[in-house]
Amino acid sequence: MSDRVGGWLDERTGWRLVWDGVFLRQVPKVNWAYTLGSATLIVVVNQIITGILLTIYYVPSVQDAYATVDFISHDLTAGWLIRGMHHWGASAMVLLVGLHMVRVIYHGAYKFPREITWLSGVGLLVLTLAFGFTGYLLPWDQKAYWATVVGTRMLEVTPLIGDWALRVARGGDDLSAVTLSRFYGIHVWVLPAILLLLVGLHLYLVVRNGISAPPKKGE
Repeated sequence: MSDRVGGWLDERTGWRLVWDGVFLRQVPKVNWAYTLGSATLIVVVNQIITGILLTIYYVPSVQDAYATVDFISHDLTAGWLIRGMHHWGASAMVLLVGLHMVRVIYHGAYKFPREITWLSGVGLLVLTLAFGFTGYLLPWDQKAYWATVVGTRMLEVTPLIGDWALRVARGGDDLSAVTLSRFYGIHVWVLPAILLLLVGLHLYLVVRNGISAPPKKGE
């Protein structure tokens, strides 16, 4: 029965070809350093799930942001765990993406035919940093406020467009309710949409081009 159902679905979706390409493909003998990409993907899934759960109670307003974060952390059942997983997951994601990029550079895995894979990985690194920057403001406490003041002020030194970039990031001359709303929207809508596209492209290219074998002595 299962073979008949599988065959029926395969004729209409080609899922067996995808299954074979993803799970039955030949890979070179590698070491633990090659698991950094998979570990990063696991953290990405954690961030998506915990982030969705946090948005159920978080209110992105200057009046309620801090109070809702405090409620999640201290009063909500398992809220401390969900927020902790999201908080430390963000740090782990930055660390793992960075180490993954170092491994790729060290092994020369950015060379032909994996240049586009490398570029999509660079995009994911930049996106990870953007997630960290936009998410840092959301608790709306003193540390988050002044760290964002300093972070956005760095945009002001950009040649020619510095003042414009600063006002766009803040939604005005100073941090305000507009800034918090803007960072929240970017953090939970814009960046995740780009993340899903880049992760999909990156995984497709990894499956299509394969992973590079560790270089041997003399290569």
